Amino acid sequence: MSDMIVRTFEQADFPMVKAIYQQGIDTGNATFQQQAKDWEEWDSSLLPECRLVAELEGEIVGWAALSPVSSRCVYAGVAEVSVYVSTAAAGQGIGKRLLQHLVTASEVAGIWTLQAGIFPENTASIAIHEKNGFRKLGVRQRLGKMKGQWRDVVFMERRSNTVGV
Repeated sequence: MSDMIVRTFEQADFPMVKAIYQQGIDTGNATFQQQAKDWEEWDSSLLPECRLVAELEGEIVGWAALSPVSSRCVYAGVAEVSVYVSTAAAGQGIGKRLLQHLVTASEVAGIWTLQAGIFPENTASIAIHEKNGFRKLGVRQRLGKMKGQWRDVVFMERRSNTVGV
């Protein structure tokens, strides 16, 4: 995957980011969200820093970003991870590389803890998080309903070795 580049997200990337987000939603194993957010909702839900896209042969094939977990100042260094890869580019190591870059960017931004909530069926996402230093904290059973069915969520966390030590 040497020809893949990871770069900072630009607003002009949003149509492809939104399409990839919807592809993830359509799998039924990426998020409780049922419809990709429009620009205003997406932009306001994420931290302004640490927004990345992956490009392969000039085409955006994945994205990663961080959401704040709380507005309380004590949690300013804690963020939730989002990583999405297009269905056409799945299985090529793009998610792993995006998450590697996101971890680095988060530490530059002063984030000391990253967390992720992943459906247990999304074994590829669990694996890339583990490969990037996340550990499983447990399973939040029947956390929410999706299309009338209760869903469990694997809760994972990565604590920085350089920020907040």
